[in-house]
Amino acid sequence: MSASSVERIDTRVPVAMVAALSRNRVIGVGNQLPWYLPEDLKFFKRITLGKPLVMGRKTFESIGRPLPGRLNIVITRDTAFAHDGVRVCHDLAGALALADWQATIDGAEEIAVIGGGEIFTQAMPSASRLYLTEVDVDIEGDAYFPEIAGEQWQEVQRVVGEESGGERPSYAFVAYRRR
Repeated sequence: MSASSVERIDTRVPVAMVAALSRNRVIGVGNQLPWYLPEDLKFFKRITLGKPLVMGRKTFESIGRPLPGRLNIVITRDTAFAHDGVRVCHDLAGALALADWQATIDGAEEIAVIGGGEIFTQAMPSASRLYLTEVDVDIEGDAYFPEIAGEQWQEVQRVVGEESGGERPSYAFVAYRRR
């Protein structure tokens, strides 16, 4: 699906996208994160706890279980897909509608879209916030975060991650808001 064919889906509750990506926008290799950054996992939990999560089936399978303290909504074309602890939708519009309803009931401040690449591409026009862990590496991968059009997004916060003595790549937690 090309980014130009993707349309904005309106929700009452703001849509945020949460991802860790390399300098060349890689978010995954073989359905796994290409790095291990414990600080990023803590950041992810802090940003998403209490918010409805929208993700693709492959992302859900890479996590391996529903994430506690959040409604887990999985988008899949597979009409037979079912898993305890998740709600299944067959398109982004249905997933965002369900997430919007749940966020409104719970008083959540936003909906969190957490991947993967195709879901991020579809959700980009609907997103008003990005919470990114920008990892300072260029790597090969098979899943990518969509281009961030600079004229559409404003960086509002950047927190440089703690040094790991070369054991792990450098990174920064960066928040963007749609202009």
